[in-house]
Amino acid sequence: MSVRFRTWIVRNRFYGSVMTNDAYWREPPLAGTEAEHLIGALERQRATFRWKADGLDTAGLQLRIGASSLTLGGLLKHLARAEDELFSAKLSGAPTAAPWNGVDWDAAPDWDFESAAADSPDELYRIWDGTIERSRERLRTALDAGDLGQPVHLAWPGRGNLSLRRLLCDLLEEYGRHTGHADLLREAVDGRVGEDPPPGWRPESPATVPAG
Repeated sequence: MSVRFRTWIVRNRFYGSVMTNDAYWREPPLAGTEAEHLIGALERQRATFRWKADGLDTAGLQLRIGASSLTLGGLLKHLARAEDELFSAKLSGAPTAAPWNGVDWDAAPDWDFESAAADSPDELYRIWDGTIERSRERLRTALDAGDLGQPVHLAWPGRGNLSLRRLLCDLLEEYGRHTGHADLLREAVDGRVGEDPPPGWRPESPATVPAG
């Protein structure tokens, strides 16, 4: 990891539980390195999604729109699963954490979405928040060992291993899609709209016990 990139991480605190100056995120750099831009964009997506899902009771987290079965609670749990799988099994081959490691995904491919209906708001926020902290630490460790072009554990038959760059781009795509879903769901709950969290925002429901 370059000295410049390490300094940028420390200054922006993207790997801490909250950002400096009582802010949960900062604007990505205007003209940084590839890694700075990818991580900055990912943190912006994470913060926007968390803001859209924040501070709700069970009714708010389980609200549905029309024929869709999507809920904010289901999205919290699904994105936590996506993060944990990406920064464990896909990145290094390490096992996933609980509750993902106890699920028969062949028998219940949508378990993360569906099981969220039985979870309390505190549990859903705890799962997502704890997973994000682990993801940040694992990404920092990977970047200490190499650059974005380094191969990860995940490989496609006949095509070779994916790069860390590809994993981050896949996660950005996942957040882009589901943050759009969260926009519509949160507006239906209480009218909250907007592109980014307001200045000084921090989650009302922070994790108190790390997930897993």
